Order: sequence, then structure tokens, then C-alpha cells
Amino acid sequence: MPERPLHFAAFVMNTTGHIIQGTWRRPTARQADFNSLDLWVDLAKTLERGTFDAIFFADVVGLYAPYRGDERKYVEAGLQVPSNDPSVLASAIAYATQHLGIAFTASILQEHPFNFARRISTLDHASKGRVAWNIVTNYLPNASRNFGLEGLTKHDERYAWADEYVDVAYKLWEGSWEDDALVQDRETGVHADYDKIHRINHEGPRYQVEGPHLVSPSPQRTPLLFQAGASEAGRTFAAKNAEAVFIVAPTVQAAARDTADIRARAVGHGRSPQDLKFFQGLHFVVGSTEEEAKRRSDELDQWIDYDGQLSHMSGAIGIDFGHEDLDRPVGELETEGVQSILGWINDLVTDRPPTLRDVAHYTSHNGRVTGTPEQIADQLERWRAAGVDGINVVNAEIPGSYEEFVDHVIPVLRERGLAQREYAEGTLRQKLFGRDRLPDTHPAAQYRRTAAVPA
Repeated sequence: MPERPLHFAAFVMNTTGHIIQGTWRRPTARQADFNSLDLWVDLAKTLERGTFDAIFFADVVGLYAPYRGDERKYVEAGLQVPSNDPSVLASAIAYATQHLGIAFTASILQEHPFNFARRISTLDHASKGRVAWNIVTNYLPNASRNFGLEGLTKHDERYAWADEYVDVAYKLWEGSWEDDALVQDRETGVHADYDKIHRINHEGPRYQVEGPHLVSPSPQRTPLLFQAGASEAGRTFAAKNAEAVFIVAPTVQAAARDTADIRARAVGHGRSPQDLKFFQGLHFVVGSTEEEAKRRSDELDQWIDYDGQLSHMSGAIGIDFGHEDLDRPVGELETEGVQSILGWINDLVTDRPPTLRDVAHYTSHNGRVTGTPEQIADQLERWRAAGVDGINVVNAEIPGSYEEFVDHVIPVLRERGLAQREYAEGTLRQKLFGRDRLPDTHPAAQYRRTAAVPA
């Protein structure tokens, strides 16, 4: 069988400085206009013109851990502060587009699962089934304190918390309303069948939720589920729950290893390897010739705030690099932060123990693909062969990074069978997997068969 085209998502954040720091200062960059709804609606239309599958919003609910003793660098650089709620944009983007999926990040920390499930179901109705949830725990001590905790919850405990959080949401989405519970019979005056709406009566370590769900079944019921954990606990969580896994493998070989590992774990949880799709994060610098692409890459480097890049990694890992010897081996570091960062640097530096200086060097160039559209297509074929199903396209500037990709790279990818020429009809899950609802092998499906107490 011919290989399927890659899926494409735009990796963005409702802020100025997301992944590549400092480039908001370029004359053509508009990401500093993130408060403007027009920016996001216009970008969504550009992505739909390029048959992107989704716009994927990252998010945080706190400041990164101190760098050189405080958070001054993040504020002065616009590094994910100020940062607006991405979910508020979903309805407007849905209204302005017909096919584009809308994925947004929401932490288990920031909202009770009952209200979150209600909000997601409402958005899934409003978008006709195009909503996805990127499930995250929390790695920022400031975010924990913002929500009343004393400090950062231990890494593996965060995933135990996430297990219960998604369990509550699954019960509400999948088990509370039967498919034909909403009757809306004008002649009899019966709006819904009382006997087909159920309480969930969840009792757990963190949550006690009676139910029922207040929203009738949406087109997908459960939104498409993204997850990005790369630690041991994160991989296990993804293998159980995720449909789309966001990875930032530093090499094609690492991608092949990691995708195979998580797919094997999924099989161990009774799922099919084809139940998961992997999206690799990449950034593209495009030129009409190889020389032009190299020149544009060099010009981009002149705008990058390298101290900002290092502070971003420092704050995510939870170790103040501003007070550390940059030649210290990363293997000596212990952290409750994003542990996968320390993993990918080991894949990049193989001839000696990697150091913090290596983290500083590679953080702005990891995932950059520079070349002509044809050369970029060659590289993407290698990623697809490694088990990658899609690309999360990182930007240096908005909207320019995506306009260039849509106008110059997508046509070549379509010719090579690497990008879809048109959208399939239906929900986001239908477009990616050929079905509207989760398969019976997903853990959420068990609640469809649960005999619950009538409301």
C-alpha cells in the first residue's frame, strides 16, 4: 500500500515569545500582536489554505523557574509572559474555518475536570467535532503556587493525578449520556430521555464527582487526545491515553526508537499500534536555492536571543543555569521539571558526556530544517520512514513562517505524496483515523458499557 501523506499542525502559543526567542523583533513578525483575534483568524485561514490538519496551541499557567535568581529575563524577553488563554480563541477559529482542527493545551492543575469536560464538549459541538486536547501535567513551581499548592508535585505523582483527571473526564464524555438520550420530540414535548442520562458517581483520591455531564454527546464525545510526555511515566501515560503524541526527537534515529517504544507500550495496554500518530516538532528555513536557504538561516541566527533560549530551557528543567557551571555534565543534574530535555541532549552529543553548554548551543537549532522545498521534502521522507506520522511546524515568526511553508513547500510535498491535497469530510478524528469516536480498545471506551445510576 502507498504510504499515507504526513499530517501537519502549526505549533503556536497565545504569547509573543514561544520557542524561538527574540525573533518577534523582526520587521515582518506579528506575533507581538497576539492580543488581536485577527492575527489568529488570519493565520487559521492560511493554514486551511495549506490543508494543515490543525493549529496546536501550547500554554503555561505560571512563570518559568528563576533564571539568575528571578524571573526578570522572561518578562523582559516576552518569553511566554504575558500569555493568554488559548481555549478562548477556539470558537472564533472554528467559526472562520471549515476543516482545521483546533488543539489546545490545558493542564490538570488549572481547572476541575467537571467544568473542563463541559467546556470541551461545548467547543466540540460548536466546531462540529474539530477540538483536540493536549493533556499536560505541570512542571512549573510558580504555576503550582498560583493554584494553591505549596510547590511542584513530584514528577511521577503528577501522572497519577493525570490518570484520575482523565478518568473523570472519560466517564463524563463517554458514560453519562447514551447516544439517543437527546430526543427533542416536539409532539410529545420530551426533550431528553431521563433513563438514558446517568450520574458517574466518581470517588477518587482527588475528585468526587456525582454527575451527570451537563452537555449532550458532541460529535467526537471525547476530543482528540494529544500528549507530549517523553519521560518514563509520560510514555506510559501516552501509550494508555494519547491518540496523537508530540515528540521533539533530536534525530531521525531517535524518532524511530521512541515511536516504536511507545507503540509497543500501547500494545501492552490492549491498543493497536495504529491507534497512535506521532507529530515531530520541526522548524523550516526555506530558500529557492540551497545558498539562499543557508543565507536566510544565518540571518535568522542574528535575531535569536540566545540568552533567552538558555533561560527557557533553564526554567523548564527547573535548574538555574545562570548559577551553574556551563561545563557541568547534565548527567549530574536532578530535576522534577521537564526530564525529556536532558534525554534529547544525550542523543545529540554521543562522543562525550553532554554539558549545559551543549544545551545552550543546541536549543535554538534542534529541529531546524534548512533548504529548498525539494530538499525539505527529502528530509520529511526520512522522518516518515522513521515512524513519524505528522509534523508540528514551529515558527520563527507569525504569520511568515507558515505563509512561506504553505506557498513554497506544501505544493512540492503534495507532488511527492507527503501532504494531502484536500480535506476529508467529518470530525478531526475522522480526518486522522477514519472514525468519529474513540475505538473500543481505548480505556475511555469501558465507560460506554458501565451501568450507571439514573439521574
